[in-house]
Amino acid sequence: MKYSLLLALFLGLASCSTSNVFIVRHAEKVSEADTSSLTRAGFERAQDLAERLEDERISLILTTPYRRTQQTAGPLAHQLNLPITSYPATPASAVVEQIHRAKGKNILVVGHSNTILDIVKGLGGQPGRTQIESGDFDNLFIVTLQKSLLGRSVRLREETYGQPTAP
Repeated sequence: MKYSLLLALFLGLASCSTSNVFIVRHAEKVSEADTSSLTRAGFERAQDLAERLEDERISLILTTPYRRTQQTAGPLAHQLNLPITSYPATPASAVVEQIHRAKGKNILVVGHSNTILDIVKGLGGQPGRTQIESGDFDNLFIVTLQKSLLGRSVRLREETYGQPTAP
C-alpha cells in the first residue's frame, strides 16, 4: 500500500510540466510578397529578440516556412545552436498541437500578423487586442502552460521588445 502511494505520487509528479511559449510576429519586412526579406530595421529587431530571449532556456524554435519568419528567428537559433523547425502558417491548430506535444519546453514561435493572436487563443490565452496592425512588429506574447497534480493553467503576459521603428 505504501509503495503504491509513493508510485502514484511519483507518476503524478512526473506528469507535471511547465512550458513558456514566446510568440512574435516576424520583424519589419521589405514587401508583402511571401518571399520578402526583412528590412535593415527588421534584422535589428531580430537581434533584439535574440537578446531578449537569450536567458529564457528556449529549446525549440518554430516558424512558418517563409523567409521573414526564419530570418526573425535566425539570430536566436544561431546563438543557441538550435535548428529552426517549420510549421504550416494555417491552421493555427497545427502549431498549437506541436506546442502541446513539446510539453516542458520553452518555445519561440514566429508567425504573422494574421496568425499570432489565433495561436495565443489556441493555447488558452486571451490577448488584450483583437488584431495586429500592419505596422506592429514589436509584440511579444508569453503564454505559460502549466500542468500539475491540481490540473492545468494558462497565463498570458503581453510585452513589447526592440527599438521603435523610425517612421
